[in-house]
Amino acid sequence: MGRKLVVLTAVVIFVVSATASAQVVQNSTIAGVVRDPSGAVLPGVTVEATSPALIEKVRAVVTDDQGQYKIIDLRPGMYTVPFSLAGFSTFKREGLELPPNFTATINADLRVRRSLASPRRALGPPVALPSSAIAGTTG
Repeated sequence: MGRKLVVLTAVVIFVVSATASAQVVQNSTIAGVVRDPSGAVLPGVTVEATSPALIEKVRAVVTDDQGQYKIIDLRPGMYTVPFSLAGFSTFKREGLELPPNFTATINADLRVRRSLASPRRALGPPVALPSSAIAGTTG
């Protein structure tokens, strides 16, 4: 009976340790700072991590008051990281390979978006029309 107990204990220890080690996932992080062309930090920028490795396919965060962001618990794999903020051109980092247990620092500089509207022309002074043109009569 003593030998069976030792064997049974050894099997239980093996199964428990194998299960525990299988559950260890070495997730990674993407972090950085977002700035404008003058070097000032940009709060409120939406930063996404997109990858087929993610169950949800996209994970998004917003930069804090210091322009910093951190996307945690990312599975190893290939990522695309777009940065967007109204009034600025979108910046996109593609082909980022994230290995296990790693923090990738991806800083971004967003450029001010140029307006697509054409510049307005200044109009000249108002033109006085004769009263007959306004009333639709001829004189």
